[in-house]
Amino acid sequence: MERCGNAPPDDVPVVLAREGQHGPVIHAANRTARIEGILPGSRVVDMRAICPELQVEYADVAGDHAALDRLVLWARRWCPWTVRDGDDGLILDTTGADHLWGGEAAMLVEMETQLSLLGLTAQLAVAPTWAAAWALARFGPVRSICGPDEAYFKLGPLPVTGLRLDDPTVLLLRRLGLKTIGAVMDVPRLSLTRRFVKAGLQANPLMRLDQMMGKLAEPVSSVDAKPVIRVQARLAEPIFDPTPYLPDLCEDLCAQLKQAGMGCRRLHLTVYKTDGDVSHVDVATSATTRDAAHLHSLFRDKVERINPGFGFDLITLAAGAVEEMQERQNRLDGGSDDDLHLTRLIDRLSAKFGPHAVTRPILRQSHVPERAEAQIAALADQPEEGGVLTKERPLRLLDHPEEVRVLYAVPEGPPAQFVWRRQTHRVARYAGPERIAPEWWKDRPGTRLRDYFKVEDQTGLRLWLYREGLHEDGRGGDPRWFVHGMFA
Repeated sequence: MERCGNAPPDDVPVVLAREGQHGPVIHAANRTARIEGILPGSRVVDMRAICPELQVEYADVAGDHAALDRLVLWARRWCPWTVRDGDDGLILDTTGADHLWGGEAAMLVEMETQLSLLGLTAQLAVAPTWAAAWALARFGPVRSICGPDEAYFKLGPLPVTGLRLDDPTVLLLRRLGLKTIGAVMDVPRLSLTRRFVKAGLQANPLMRLDQMMGKLAEPVSSVDAKPVIRVQARLAEPIFDPTPYLPDLCEDLCAQLKQAGMGCRRLHLTVYKTDGDVSHVDVATSATTRDAAHLHSLFRDKVERINPGFGFDLITLAAGAVEEMQERQNRLDGGSDDDLHLTRLIDRLSAKFGPHAVTRPILRQSHVPERAEAQIAALADQPEEGGVLTKERPLRLLDHPEEVRVLYAVPEGPPAQFVWRRQTHRVARYAGPERIAPEWWKDRPGTRLRDYFKVEDQTGLRLWLYREGLHEDGRGGDPRWFVHGMFA
């Protein structure tokens, strides 16, 4: 099923798990798993005892949040104010926008249809407040619509879980016999105030009721979408070469970026041909910039790849990966030495030879020296999780450690004399050892540990020497010595 890209059958209980304090816990479950009594927050070990045929996959929580953030912006086709609600919800402020879709009922049908085209199932509701819509969408009937005067009658039968309270508070209310929102509404306010006067919002039923009934404000703080910065050139007659128009387009685009206080890391050039065909040329930079001359130089030797056909009459240039950018001053007269930027050289080389031809080193989380560094494309983003150097490392690390021949060994420490690259080296002083054990989750069984020494020979040459293995460690013969790097 994974190879074919198909989802599991509906009759198979499937859950998504995430790491908890005491092992994996259920993050989400399909309908079959919920019928079996498997609920989010339960431990996977306990649920396997209830349902032995349970299929478990690990959830991508960060990926889900990123997808939901994109869906927030996508949902602005119905209203201008949208925001993400928790891990699986969207809140839309549709005030004054429902009549554009033929009313609230027709708007909900349109939303459900468009979401289904994306492969998403949704539970929708319309209510005067955020809290009321949240409860009706999760515990109310299908496509619930609640008017301003219908809150008490439509929200009363819903379970007390619809108040968005934490688990201990919900358990307490159920023990008191308050199992529905209507039962909590019937309790005198003075009694609720006395009992939950010091409780926070997540554990205060009275404050949650006030939010639901509109007595306590809960505005929608909508996120701002990144500005769309684009320029275009409409031509009176078809042409076959867009090169003469690129300098002016780059100047206009950078002027818009400067006015917005932004910079970009990608440019998308699009030419629209008279026969309806469209061609694209994309360039990227290693750092945020809004230098028109530099951006124009990146299109050199790339525009020639466009097949003009019968000509084109519209050219657009759009900025991608737009980020905030601050003006930098490194001279007393207020200017900057832009001609010396390394990023411009990287951009020109990447544009000429390809994005993967120019690489840069990054640190990785590994204590094995040859695995602590990796090469990525120079235009790629910096990984969020990188390694941290806690020990001194040589300036030059050999790609492959070179074995040395020991002439005079000592019981402890590095050899007194050894031959490396046909030269005899006599150790004058040394520091160490630093023991590095193999990574059992990557290395083969039987891999020997290493003891690293910083040694200095009679000429002042500083080497990084290590001994592979120990005497009688059961993983091979006598220890071997290798040179792994050179210090300054």
